[in-house]
Amino acid sequence: TSSLSGRTQRASTAAWSMRKLGDGLFLQCCREVAARYPQITFENMIVDNTTMQLVSRPQQFDVMVMPNLYGNIVNNVCAGLVGGPGLVAGANYGHVYAVFETATRNTGKSIANKNIANPTATLLASCMMLDHLKLHSYATSIRKAVLASMDNENVRFPSHPTLLPRPVSPCSLL
Repeated sequence: TSSLSGRTQRASTAAWSMRKLGDGLFLQCCREVAARYPQITFENMIVDNTTMQLVSRPQQFDVMVMPNLYGNIVNNVCAGLVGGPGLVAGANYGHVYAVFETATRNTGKSIANKNIANPTATLLASCMMLDHLKLHSYATSIRKAVLASMDNENVRFPSHPTLLPRPVSPCSLL
C-alpha cells in the first residue's frame, strides 16, 4: 500500500461521467479508502485527462489506482514514454494472490527469430515479486544490475529507441 511504501499521493482514474455504475462505485470505494489515510493526498481524474497529463507532466503522479481496462491503456502510454514495452514491469494484487509480469503483456513478436531478446521487463517484474515476498536484498541486487546494464553503452536493448539492437542475454545483466 502507499502508506507502507512511503508514498504520499494517490490518484484514481476512471470515466465515472460515462460509466456511472461501475466507475462510480470504483470512485466511491477509492474515496472511502482514502478517508482512512489522511496523510495521503487523494485526487481523482477522468481517464482522458490522465493520459494527456501523463504525456505532458508525468512527474505529477506518484501512485495510480484504476480499474483494469484503464490500467491497460495507461500502462501502454507509460511504456511508450519510457522506451517501449520491453522495459516495463507490472503487478496485479489481490487479497490472497499477486501476479507479476511484463506490464504490457508484450510477447516480443517484433524481435522473434532475430537472435535478440530484452528480458528487462521480466527481470523487473521478478524484482517486484521478490519485494512482495519481502526478499528485498535480492530484488535490490537484480534491480541494480538491470539499471547498470541500461547505463552500459555495450549493452543494447532492441525495444529502447535510443540504443541499437544487438544480442542480449540475461547473463549480461547480472
